[in-house]
Amino acid sequence: MTTTAILDRRFLGELDRPGRVFEHITPNWFAAVMGTGIVANAAVSLPLQSGLLVAFATMIWVLAAVLLVTIGTAFAVHWIRHPDTARRYAADPVMSQFYGAVPMAVLTVGAGAVHLGVPLLGPTAAVGMGAVLWVAGTVLGVATSVWVPFAMMIRPRTQEVRALPAWLMPVVPPMVSATTGAALLPHVPEGQARLAMLSLCYALFGLSLTLGVMTLTMIYSRLIHGGVPAAQSAPTVWITLGMIGQSIAAANLLGAQAALVFAGAMAPIALGLKVFGIIYGLAMGGFGAAMFALATAITVRTIRQGLPFALTWWSFTFPVGTCVMGLSALGVTLNAAPIRGLADALYVVLTIAWGIVATRTVHAAYTGTVFRPA
Repeated sequence: MTTTAILDRRFLGELDRPGRVFEHITPNWFAAVMGTGIVANAAVSLPLQSGLLVAFATMIWVLAAVLLVTIGTAFAVHWIRHPDTARRYAADPVMSQFYGAVPMAVLTVGAGAVHLGVPLLGPTAAVGMGAVLWVAGTVLGVATSVWVPFAMMIRPRTQEVRALPAWLMPVVPPMVSATTGAALLPHVPEGQARLAMLSLCYALFGLSLTLGVMTLTMIYSRLIHGGVPAAQSAPTVWITLGMIGQSIAAANLLGAQAALVFAGAMAPIALGLKVFGIIYGLAMGGFGAAMFALATAITVRTIRQGLPFALTWWSFTFPVGTCVMGLSALGVTLNAAPIRGLADALYVVLTIAWGIVATRTVHAAYTGTVFRPA
């Protein structure tokens, strides 16, 4: 056995010293929180529930919360100990996109608190935790959706800039806020406060959808004219499904809650929003099916050519989870058994993908591979 092989089996054997763990904690680490948390939230969204499924989802949510605290702390240490490196990553045209993962990680854990935290924390603490994380994640998400594109606009050009799937990362968070905000609506006081919350969620939906569609168009054009990304970045093609699945979920979950705001003489508005969710979900679902097939084909091709492990593998989890949630919400609204069945099947795929990616990440963290320069 070679010396290199022996080092690979040692804890952090890939690093020359353990202190370097914090030197390259990039924002894409928060994708691990997103990918873990969505397994819990997607489980709650499934039409068929059981005690075993809820217990599993609760365990995964707790794990996601622990990851959020752990990675968040490590990220703060990264900025404190290695500010020059942190600023370099923040200025990088690719890595800066993943700052969108930070608010989505916060929002994902917050949504889990509302859905799964009551037995552990009590109703007041669980909803309070969810509300605080929703506000924090929404503020951060709106900030990234403006700051990251603005930074790209004013960045000096040394070469031609090509659209990447990662460009969606900073513009998707407001859509996650719209989706997770639907779960908080019943806990908002009736009247103007609840109306303001619903209106805000739809505004966030519009903000993210408009920017997302423009970005999706550029990404599709880049794939057609420039070819698929390099092997290590190929999994990011799945990020395109995040916008699609999340928007379907948002449209239908908000439509389902609209009756809490619009009643009596204004009930037709609630019905109209519910119908909008159905039409939008079915239409966008067709586009989602095409992108799912395209992402699958690109992934299979890349695997055959050699797909090295990287944190980009977490792109196999969160986007698929949003599709599960979107299909579940649409299936419940339509009372369509085939759509609900498809959500169940896709959740199985999500769970398997999460297990594989999480296992590979733990191994890479143990050896120190993922703590080397990005």
